[in-house]
Amino acid sequence: MSNASSPNTPALPKVGFVSLGCPKALVDSEQILTQLRAEGYDTAKSYDGADLVIVNTCGFIDAAVQESLDAIGEALNENGKVIVTGCLGAKKDADGDDIIQKIHPKVLEVTGPHAVGEVMQAVHKHLPKPHEPFIDLVPPQGVKLTPKHFAYLKISEGCNHRCSFCIIPSMRGDLVSRPIADVMLEAENLFKAGVKELLVISQDTSAYGVDVKFRTGFWNGKPVKTHMTQLVGALGELAKQYGAWVRLHYVYPYPHVDQIIPMMAEGLVLPYLDVPLQHAHPDVLKRMKRPASGEKNIERIQAWRAMCPDLTIRSTFIAGFPGETEAEFEYLLDFLKEAEIDRLGCFAYSPVEGATANSIDNPVPEEVREERRARVMQLQEEISKKRLQAKVGKTLRVLIDDVDRNGGVGRTYSDAPEIDGVVYVKPPFEPHRKLAVGQFVDVRITAADAHDLWGAAE
Repeated sequence: MSNASSPNTPALPKVGFVSLGCPKALVDSEQILTQLRAEGYDTAKSYDGADLVIVNTCGFIDAAVQESLDAIGEALNENGKVIVTGCLGAKKDADGDDIIQKIHPKVLEVTGPHAVGEVMQAVHKHLPKPHEPFIDLVPPQGVKLTPKHFAYLKISEGCNHRCSFCIIPSMRGDLVSRPIADVMLEAENLFKAGVKELLVISQDTSAYGVDVKFRTGFWNGKPVKTHMTQLVGALGELAKQYGAWVRLHYVYPYPHVDQIIPMMAEGLVLPYLDVPLQHAHPDVLKRMKRPASGEKNIERIQAWRAMCPDLTIRSTFIAGFPGETEAEFEYLLDFLKEAEIDRLGCFAYSPVEGATANSIDNPVPEEVREERRARVMQLQEEISKKRLQAKVGKTLRVLIDDVDRNGGVGRTYSDAPEIDGVVYVKPPFEPHRKLAVGQFVDVRITAADAHDLWGAAE
């Protein structure tokens, strides 16, 4: 029997999708796409092949806002029927008006972030769903925008902090933790589907469960608290069954994070912590209204490395925050020299509309902000080069992301996708052994620069 549709079978309505912003927004996109597929909608690869376009926006910093507005404009010009969702959808201008509707009044509907239900209502209104969808069942892991061998696992929405430079709580709300059974079920479905690396994300992974007072849930008939340490332990045990990695992002350095480090030393989860420190000087951190004390961070990092010498720490910092003196900036540089953060990103402070930091006295001139950012990155290049050079001669486990006739490109436990470095891998000498995407390979490291490694598969 032919698989071709009969001439009388109506074409499935097609939705185009543009996903911008951070991994948390990417998960929102995946959830919307999963629901679209479940209801019988098809996805379009181009604007002209779509009956409707959804744009998932970012609204955190000015550059991201402009990128989102440009993407909306392009979708309107190329297609005409556009629904907007995401963080920019929750943003107002100084007069209290919706930014998107003001700039792009022809947009059909606008919703804020993590609004799958509202997005689907808008889709139903402007592109009615098929009455008798002729579709395959949606796989248990849902529709994913990442490669098949890694995926993001969002454990909560929102944030309880009120950092003065950030407007995310006003867009995404306060912390709402997902039930631990739901998180574990999604993780299991992803591993069953062949995912080899699970990246745990949220606005504040360390605060998981605070909003529900660490309520006890159940997974496989066993009680598990809605708490970071118990979640990480359960994810690590599950990953071990499938020979997969678990990587933790957005981990604030609260005291209970100390309990995670032994799990890393044992190999239960990757010895990798993404810790958004932002600064080191106590006075700057107070102006930022950051939830962790800068004075204890260096001691905590040293204690973590004593427990787990292989630990890789990634962090982000802001240079030129309002009121930052040269002495406070030098304090940050001294901290970085002592802490030797493995992977570091630094941003020159950028005023965000609606952030309380904009009213702090003594703003730092833009040229000074940029100059300080450059000094941080120059120092970090030296630190990174030194730490990567120490890996030359070692054999490291590498997850292959891409292959070509010259070998492959992969990542060690120290490298999260798209934000950290990579390993360029020469293929094995045996002609019958070939590298494959999603494969773990032992690689002997032969060379390093300030960002990446080179090696040969063993």
